[in-house]
Amino acid sequence: MFYVYAGLIGLLSGLTSGMFGVGGGIVMVPAMMFLLKLDIKTAIGTSLAVMIPTACMGAFKHHQLDHVYWRVALAVIPLGVAGSFVSSWLTKFVPSGELKRAFGGLLILVGARLLFFK
Repeated sequence: MFYVYAGLIGLLSGLTSGMFGVGGGIVMVPAMMFLLKLDIKTAIGTSLAVMIPTACMGAFKHHQLDHVYWRVALAVIPLGVAGSFVSSWLTKFVPSGELKRAFGGLLILVGARLLFFK
């Protein structure tokens, strides 16, 4: 059943990744925690590893559809990579429970922003 759940998580995250630009944090991390019983830190790391090929495929297809503003993408990449490196290192010092609460708060804030503001 583990691999069935993992496959379904992959399918759902791929669909949401291509359509909404999300999938790792919003779909995969909670699903891996609840269905696969992974610790949040392991779910985050696994999600990031999975997002490399799925993000590349989504970016390739969106590029074909002329939906990528490459000047913005190239400007965002360097500090995005640096921020990801630093924040991944910081998870070593943040207890899993605190990380879960922060993650839940982020999802609530983003969801509220999308629902109630233009």
